[in-house]
Amino acid sequence: MSKNRNLSASQRIPPLVAHLVSDRAKKALDVVEKFVEEDCIPTEGVWQTQLGTTTEQRFNTHPHVMEELKDKAKKLGLWNMFLPKNHFKEGAGFSNIEYGLMAEVLARSGLASEATNCAAPDTGNMEVLAKYGTDAQKKQWLAPLLNGEIRSAFLMTEPDIASSDATNINLRIVKEGNSWVLNGSKWWSSGAGDPRCKVYIVMGKNDPDNKNPYLQQSVILVPASTPGITIHRMLSVFGYDDAPHGHGHITFENVRVPLDHIVLGPGKGFEIIQGRLGPGRIHHAMRSIGAAEKALDYFIARINDPKKTTFGKPLHEHEIMVERLAKSRIEIDAARLIVLNAALAIDNGNAATAKKEIAQAKVLVPEALANTLDRAIQAWGAAGVCQDTPLANMWAHARTMRIVDGPDEVHLLQLGKNENKRAQVVIEKLEKQSKAKAAALSAKGLEKKDILYIGKSTGPGSKL
Repeated sequence: MSKNRNLSASQRIPPLVAHLVSDRAKKALDVVEKFVEEDCIPTEGVWQTQLGTTTEQRFNTHPHVMEELKDKAKKLGLWNMFLPKNHFKEGAGFSNIEYGLMAEVLARSGLASEATNCAAPDTGNMEVLAKYGTDAQKKQWLAPLLNGEIRSAFLMTEPDIASSDATNINLRIVKEGNSWVLNGSKWWSSGAGDPRCKVYIVMGKNDPDNKNPYLQQSVILVPASTPGITIHRMLSVFGYDDAPHGHGHITFENVRVPLDHIVLGPGKGFEIIQGRLGPGRIHHAMRSIGAAEKALDYFIARINDPKKTTFGKPLHEHEIMVERLAKSRIEIDAARLIVLNAALAIDNGNAATAKKEIAQAKVLVPEALANTLDRAIQAWGAAGVCQDTPLANMWAHARTMRIVDGPDEVHLLQLGKNENKRAQVVIEKLEKQSKAKAAALSAKGLEKKDILYIGKSTGPGSKL
């Protein structure tokens, strides 16, 4: 093991996947790290100041410093890395594993993903358009998104139903003449608060009477300026507004869009959403690994602060702190391998064939992140829960990861049911093994004996 504690990003690639990362990707990974550390992180204060302080300012402002970062990222070749080369021609030519390592580094700054045009929900929306969009749809919406000229929002979740089951979606999409007419409400519409958001990707029901509940839904492209749309408010995440991105509560009242704005065709909504959510989940997991590493850095810094001593010694000399540090290291490294395994499964097939691996990452990674943040916050004490450190904000977003893109319960249920499908095979295998053991003993003229059997008795009990 190297004694160098300041390894570059390319030097920290887990040996298990190192052979799957190209030399080009390794070089890009180090460029990403340098860009994040030297450009994005130092600029975060400028971005916050330019954003403003009032609600009106924060949701009507696009800090100019972001465009400066985007210009530099483009010059460095750090643009659209999220589109995997195995499935899309529009990206930068990296695999999911290679981007996964980059996304981890990008997550160390709240600005870096957008600065490289790798920010949600645009990433998932661009994948939808690239995979399912018509040439006209790609020209109108995908091209400017790929260029970073506009942003988009994804509208699926609704306030009045259990949206974790997508078959419950209620927003109606009705064909009238040459238009689709939308009526209904959405919330947690991520990205809708940004003044640069120009298109909504909306899931709704166009055929509610279809006997197949998975053929009732459609996905449609709605220009954000279409009459009949009301953005009522932005929803806070544990008190944070996530401006200017935001999570909007939106209603549609007789909103008309052309027939050619539907994606793939009527009744294809469930297929599209499943195709979108898989990569989106793994992108969240990739970024969560980076956030966990950042939280661990804060933990280490705190327990080694010479000004912070308790009971006569620094925090790092307390065994409980060292134990927590070790547990976080184990959990993060294990979570990283789960994520990279899912990324490889997608590279070798697609999101549909990697459902199990994606679900595993979706459940395990937020837990590792939350545990590390909890330990860091505990070490920082009061400073850990206020604005003096990023830990409270990070914890709020980490906790939401157990809900977004499907709550943990849904994925655990799916994983458990699929795992239980092996029951008959397992039972037959164990029975076969038991019979084989008995046959092997018999062939040698032996009998099965329990070496711990004693059979010692004190004789029959007394008669009453």
